Parts: sequence; structure tokens; C-alpha cells
Amino acid sequence: MSTLQISLAIAGGAVLAAVVAYNTWTSRKNEPRKPEPEPEASEAAPDTSSTGRVEPGLEDGFADTQPGHGAASLGLPALERKPGLDSLIDVIAPLTLEGLVSGDAALAALPHTRRAGSKPFAIEGLNEASQHWETPVPGQRYTAFQAGVQLANRTGALNEIEFSEFVMKTQAFADAVNAAPEFPDMLHEVARGRELDQFASDHDAQLSFSLRARHAAWSPGYVQQNAARQGFVPGAIPGRMVLPASAAGLPPLLGLSYDAQAAMAEDPEQSALREIALHLDVPQVLRAEHPFTRLREVAQALAESMDGAVTDQNGNLIPEQAMDTIGTDLEQLYDALDSRDLAAGSPQARRLFS
Repeated sequence: MSTLQISLAIAGGAVLAAVVAYNTWTSRKNEPRKPEPEPEASEAAPDTSSTGRVEPGLEDGFADTQPGHGAASLGLPALERKPGLDSLIDVIAPLTLEGLVSGDAALAALPHTRRAGSKPFAIEGLNEASQHWETPVPGQRYTAFQAGVQLANRTGALNEIEFSEFVMKTQAFADAVNAAPEFPDMLHEVARGRELDQFASDHDAQLSFSLRARHAAWSPGYVQQNAARQGFVPGAIPGRMVLPASAAGLPPLLGLSYDAQAAMAEDPEQSALREIALHLDVPQVLRAEHPFTRLREVAQALAESMDGAVTDQNGNLIPEQAMDTIGTDLEQLYDALDSRDLAAGSPQARRLFS
């Protein structure tokens, strides 16, 4: 073999090696980022942000019991045990009894569905012992009942057909327990529902920011790991995580979502995510939790740790000035809700904006 042939063979081998190395580098560069190995349990510092916690409502007794993390420490109002029905957002029909009715009899007489059309329907009894209105309970006795149907929710205002269904269900229950119902005027209540629905439509706010990968994509595990560091816990469905509220029984402060198919893939860590979404349902969360401030902090922290950019749903970057403007508008929204006794995060607001 001549010197020229040897030189060409060496050069060809070098080029081939360079191509292989480049392809390997490119392949690794384009792989979705994987979660970092966690420290051994014996060496790791105690993790109080997410270990063993799931989305509120999935397990009984969910609560953050660490000192300084309760509602009182944030100046949040304690959860009140109030009747489910409220004349502010419900049509209420009193039912007068001829005598006492047991909780077992009341439960047997309840309709099979707790809705009139698209509106929640409920029956409550006045407990003889506690003198509190409550959903009928076995073993208790009741001196009166009241039936109610919600005036409006995010599906719209109560209409005449739904009101008629409410009347029929209430009358059937009344006949079963020997009660005399007193129904309010349908046209008046339907008009009240439309007015409430208009107010709710004008003062509803559901914010959503996108976090987009600048360079390398993310695996679901990488997203989960970074979100957990911000306090998020697994949600009820694949591809969803939530940031719990500071008190048990309240809706989560924020939601985080990504492609559910990637989360359910046979090998999720091979799935490539280039975008996740952060959500805030404003009327569902107490103002005292400062949820929008938390949303901004979480978005910025995740953008820094995951090499991402915070954008709107159209992919446009959201400048700090725009964030400040949104915050100012939300304060006005909170004031309007407060003025109507529908404070964000209150039981009434959570029911109306659902």
C-alpha cells in the first residue's frame, strides 16, 4: 500500500470517528433532560415539601402540620362549618314538617341525583340536637328541612327548566317525609340568577402561563423533580401537579400541567416535553394566600432551574411590566368580589365559580 493510500485511510478513519462523535454528541444534546439522582435517604436532608403528599381531596386528613405553615400563621381565616345552602347564591325552599323525621328516612327520600340540570341541588335538615342545618345523617332527627338549587355557575344562569326540575325533586322529597314546601316565585329567581351570572362572568379570572424550553427538552421526571422543589405534589390525573393551599380542605393554590400522554408513556423518561403550563383559578383561592405573587415566583424559579422562558399561550414573552399590570388588575377584581360578599376562596365563591 502506498504512502498516499495509507494517508487517505488514516484521514478517512479520522473523519468517520469525528462523524460518529458528532452524532453521539448531537443525540445526547437533543435527549430530554432527566431528573438528577437524589441523595441516599440516610444522607438526604428531611424533605418537608412533597414527601408522601398528594393533591388535596385524594386522601382523608390531608394537611400541612408543620409549625408556621397553617392558616393562622398566614392570617388566613379559619375554615367555618357553614350550611351548604346560602341565599346569596341559592334558591331556597323551606319545608315545614308535621313532626320529627329521622335522618335515615330523609336519606331514603333523597333524589338519586344531586343536580337540577347543570346546577347543584341539595336538601338540608335542621338537626334537633345541634340546631344546625346539615345534610341528613343517619341516627339524627330533624325538625325542618330546606331544599336549594344554585342560581348560577360557570355553565350559566339557572333557567326555567332547571327551576321546574328543582320544584319536582323538592316536591317528591316533601311528599316522602310529610312536609309542606314553600317555593319562591320562579321568574324572580331566574332573573336573580341571570344577574348573578352576569356579575360572575364580568369578574371571573383564570390565569395560565406557559414555560417553554429554550434549548434541550425535558422529561416528565425532570419536570416533576423541579416542580417538587417548589412545593408541588402529584395531582389526581397524569400530567398534573398542584401546589397545596396552607390549610386543609381548600383548593390548591396553583396547578401545573403537561402532556398527559407523555406522563402515561411506557417509558416516560424518553418523552420529550418542550412546554408546561402553570394555572391560577383566581376566585377559588383565598386572597390572603397571595396566589399571583406565588405564581410569579414559581414561574421565575422554574424558568431559571429548567432553562425555560415564561410566555403567554401564544408563545410571547411576558415582561415584568405586564406582570405588574396583571397584579394591579387582580387587586381590583378582589375588591369587587369582596364588595359582593363573594370573596375569592370563600365557600360561596368556590361554588359560584365552578
